[in-house]
Amino acid sequence: MKKFHIETLGCKVNQYESDGIAANLEEQGWIKGSKNQTADVFIINTCAVTAKASMQSRQMIRKIIRENPEATVIVTGCHAQTDPEKKKKIERVDQIVCHKDKNKIATHITSICENNSPLIFKKIDHHKTNTFHSFDYAVKGEMTRAYLKIQDGCNAFCTYCIVPYARGSSVSMPEEEVFRNLRQLNASGFKEVIITGIHTGMYGLDLEKKSSLSQLLKKINDERPVHRIRLSSIEPGEINDDIIHLAQPENILCDHFHLPLQSGDDDILKKMKRPYTAALFEEMIHKIHKKLPGAGIGVDTLIGFPSETDEQFENTYKLIEKLPISYLHVFPFSARKGTSAYHFDHKIDSKVIKQRCARMRELDKIKRKTFIKANLHKKLQGLIQHKVDVKTGLFKAVTSNYLTVFLNNNRDLGGKLVDLMLEQYDDDINLTGKIINE
Repeated sequence: MKKFHIETLGCKVNQYESDGIAANLEEQGWIKGSKNQTADVFIINTCAVTAKASMQSRQMIRKIIRENPEATVIVTGCHAQTDPEKKKKIERVDQIVCHKDKNKIATHITSICENNSPLIFKKIDHHKTNTFHSFDYAVKGEMTRAYLKIQDGCNAFCTYCIVPYARGSSVSMPEEEVFRNLRQLNASGFKEVIITGIHTGMYGLDLEKKSSLSQLLKKINDERPVHRIRLSSIEPGEINDDIIHLAQPENILCDHFHLPLQSGDDDILKKMKRPYTAALFEEMIHKIHKKLPGAGIGVDTLIGFPSETDEQFENTYKLIEKLPISYLHVFPFSARKGTSAYHFDHKIDSKVIKQRCARMRELDKIKRKTFIKANLHKKLQGLIQHKVDVKTGLFKAVTSNYLTVFLNNNRDLGGKLVDLMLEQYDDDINLTGKIINE
């Protein structure tokens, strides 16, 4: 029996695609090896979101080649798409697979094995596509909560972002495929499915019969093919009243929204080519909080964009400080070759960026604690994870509003939805609670 191992860098969409490749290989008789085992084939699913991510992708490729000299090495992912020439220069890379052919990797490998041919096949040309490519069966992965990628690509071309060059224009999974996947995941026992994409709010606009994310979510809510769904991320200007309503307790959508703000200064937002203002963002946060006061609201920030002054950074800090946000993701700007911002003048000193990021991360801790306090001693619905926490040995649950809670419970209820109550938290923001209704 042949063994394979997949190394994944980058985002949740990449992880979803790696899980799909793995499932296809296992279906065709391959054995999935662990990270430290030898394997016949290694697949590296690369990332290109930052220059550092690209460098780490190349380091991973070289490390695998060095430690597994007899194995076949296949490289795919965003860095393979944006910089194929750099991969070709790495000796012993047997195959570079472009983005649109990720779902064919397992078939290629198996076909060559069955014909007793060497596991080296012609490099596929890199080009963009306007068709959504998906796997034949729902991707289950190894997590308690399943992911479903319903959209790929992006048309926005924000000045700091390489992703549209890596994944092409926005494409959507046909509606019937979305429902087929949701039903398969439900039949496999998944209680929650995370709806994801590169620019999920663009869903449906490219389909022959045009649709929208909000229309799709309403249909899912009406049919209920799975117990609950969660949105992984959505742009501030693409949330509307219908989507917020679908996160009410009686509906299917989790009361959790993750929005990329990036900057709270309008001039910086224009330079980033972000399609909203700080005022619109503030209005949307207040609208969500008013209709769903218990909702988790996460925010992305990009700190140190070229020409960002102290005052402009303070605009971002003060905006977030006054809003009912529950957590932050803080990213330092790094110039990404291939994007417009790579050529922008007035780069910010790395020490200044580091200091600003440190302040934002302290604000993140304040926001998390405030949100936790607002949820203490309240009944929440949580999905218990299959795996116990390695450090504590405790089971944990993820609530609808995106709190992770350690449970004082010995029984294995993995995969089950329960009512629970938060009891306390420590200085490291570890939450503990108890099950009050199974």
